[in-house]
Amino acid sequence: MDIVDFSLDLFSLAGRNALVTGGNTGLGQAFSVALAKAGADVFAVGLAEDDGSTRALIEAAGRRFVLEKADITQPGAPAAITRSCVEALGSVDILVNSAGVNLLADVAEFGRDRWDPMVAVNLTAAFELAHEASRFMIGQRSGKIINIASLFSFLGGRRSPAYAATKAGIAGFTKAYCDELAACNIQVNAIAPGYSKTAITEATRADPEANRRIVEHIPAARWGEAADLMGAVVFLASRASDYVNGHVLVVDGGYLVR
Repeated sequence: MDIVDFSLDLFSLAGRNALVTGGNTGLGQAFSVALAKAGADVFAVGLAEDDGSTRALIEAAGRRFVLEKADITQPGAPAAITRSCVEALGSVDILVNSAGVNLLADVAEFGRDRWDPMVAVNLTAAFELAHEASRFMIGQRSGKIINIASLFSFLGGRRSPAYAATKAGIAGFTKAYCDELAACNIQVNAIAPGYSKTAITEATRADPEANRRIVEHIPAARWGEAADLMGAVVFLASRASDYVNGHVLVVDGGYLVR
């Protein structure tokens, strides 16, 4: 592409279909709505019952919304979910691996009962969904896989070694998949949110000392909002990022610089 060919149309997702795990709650909801506002139809997967808000926002943008209630950790579920997306929308052009869980405990109490479900959701299911989606993308010679990493892809994980381990794994997995799929015109990147206002961080934000310590470490001097991540997911899902591959895009208000 020559510089004279650059257009804001490169950010349009018109005609694209997105599969978003955890796509009707929390940050996943923000990702779904952002993609829809940019022109994509959305197939969301989650365990939570839909309160109607995600559908209303996506349909208000004039896009189709399909919600499938499923446990992405069950054997065969990723393959079935991917097939359902293709059957419902016609293709899977964008995959956002947003579903995640974080269970906290001191090291002495953090055993396999916490480790196993976190690895299953945060890492194994993300791998299996990317594996299944990439098979369709290879056939159509295009696609975008966006994994959700974390600041803890780079930092330690106090009271949650599994969260740090799985998010570091997501960063490595992103780069490994990029290396193989780039030749098929498939870009694989990740977004690493900083400390954000989500259900996972509710207890931390409610603790005055913990909240103060975190906010003082952030140059932007505030917790991130779901809306802060919407531009990043649209960019990585669009043609504007066709030469961005294997990158972990940190959206943290500057936390990592300190």
